Amino acid sequence: MADVRKEQERDELHRAIWAIADELRGSVDGWDFKSYVLGMMFYRYISENLTNYINEGEIEAGEVGFDYAQLSDEDAEQAREDLVKTKGFFILPSELFCNVRKRAANDENLNMTLEAAFNHIEESAKGSESEDNFAGLFDDIDVNSNKLGATVAKRNANLVKLIEGVANMGLGNYKDNSIDAFGDAYEYLMSMYASNAGKSGGEFFTPQEVSELLTRMAVARKTEVNKVYDPACGSGSLLLKAAKILGKENVRQGFYGQEINLTTYNLCRINMFLHDIDFDKFDIAHEDTLLNPQHWDDEPFEVIVSNPPYSIKWEGDDNPVLINDPRFSPAGVLAPKSKADLAFIMHSLAWLATNGTAAVVCFPGIMYRGGAEKKIRQYLIDNNFIDCIIQLPSNLFFGTSIATCIMVLKRSKSDNKTLFIDASGEFVKVTNNNRLTGGNIAHIVDEFVSRADVKHFARCVPYEEIVTQDYNLSVSSYVEAEDTREKIDIVKLNAEIEEIVAREQVLRNEIAKIIAEIEVGV
Repeated sequence: MADVRKEQERDELHRAIWAIADELRGSVDGWDFKSYVLGMMFYRYISENLTNYINEGEIEAGEVGFDYAQLSDEDAEQAREDLVKTKGFFILPSELFCNVRKRAANDENLNMTLEAAFNHIEESAKGSESEDNFAGLFDDIDVNSNKLGATVAKRNANLVKLIEGVANMGLGNYKDNSIDAFGDAYEYLMSMYASNAGKSGGEFFTPQEVSELLTRMAVARKTEVNKVYDPACGSGSLLLKAAKILGKENVRQGFYGQEINLTTYNLCRINMFLHDIDFDKFDIAHEDTLLNPQHWDDEPFEVIVSNPPYSIKWEGDDNPVLINDPRFSPAGVLAPKSKADLAFIMHSLAWLATNGTAAVVCFPGIMYRGGAEKKIRQYLIDNNFIDCIIQLPSNLFFGTSIATCIMVLKRSKSDNKTLFIDASGEFVKVTNNNRLTGGNIAHIVDEFVSRADVKHFARCVPYEEIVTQDYNLSVSSYVEAEDTREKIDIVKLNAEIEEIVAREQVLRNEIAKIIAEIEVGV
């Protein structure tokens, strides 16, 4: 029953999001629409989160019926300092989502009201430990943008529709795990626009099933870890998948990530809040990870999960400093300027804890190409850092049909073998895409843990064999694909042919007799 109710609630939530999309269709581009909805959801979430926190404290202290939303701004100011310390931010009662909503339809200056509220929330964190987590969070919800409407009146009309739509989302009571509803709404919106993401938003969306597989491998046999890190974190889906699988309380020191795209960086921080990760338990940075990594003081990490951009350009050996960077120097060579894939691998390995696991989605070319990439593969294999290579099915990702791979790195392996898994057949077809099922994921993870040789599926390959294969890491070089062609019994086939020929001869004879009889009759 619980699962049925959960599905019903999820369907209702998705319908509510579609309703907002219908209201604003034609007014706001899809990618921008997503940012506005998520931003308004975030505004509602932190308003209700703060209100509930204050109300529960007051009710426990004997103030039955207390409601922060009804308090005057002057009275509320007395709690500002304590709330910033505990929650990381402060909102005046008049600027709570519920109170702005009440006035929205009649507020001719609604855009200015919202802009002031957003600015005040960000400013409330300035000078505190949470400052970096709140700075610029509302930048992508530009209430004065022409994207929202050509005139102030049109913009405000759309803002009213947006506020009402988000207010009508059935997000439930916080005590009933309602934060999952915020998280689910986020993920639904991301998948709605995933196919456009690369074109207009700079976002590369990792499907939930791939996130699940990657993370389950990275946390296999672990019940708690020190930290989880993603060097190309996007909107944070992989970090949050680790929180979901392990339980956020079992990631003791929190979640770390870096993202180069400003819009996506803001979405990632919003996503952390929407999934109830406290401000002191995440550190998301905005910079180029390869050239300017922001977490030197936080590494090493026990779990690293990542789906970095495929074959992007980077400075490589044009930058004379990089070959001396301790992340890249051990291999003695840099990843090619036109293909940074192995630079992300080297970065991840450098920041991986001795007892840690890194699982990274990779472009298949890095497994077999020559030149600098082959030298980096040789370094990784000679030093026994590669634990497993998995060939994934094609067409798993939005916007690309490429059959990607997963590389799993470990610093402390128990043997010098590398496991190769051919999971190219582990999928079901859903419309135009392939999808990993729960059974597919379990099959791959079970094999990853057991490391058993399974014909046509998996094989543990000794170091010496990889050397003889010239450090080629393509799964097909080590796991023989099953021959699904029909097997022909030649002896049986010849006998059948002989029988057919004999029958044919009988028929010829019969036809000849009939013709002869006809000719005689004529």
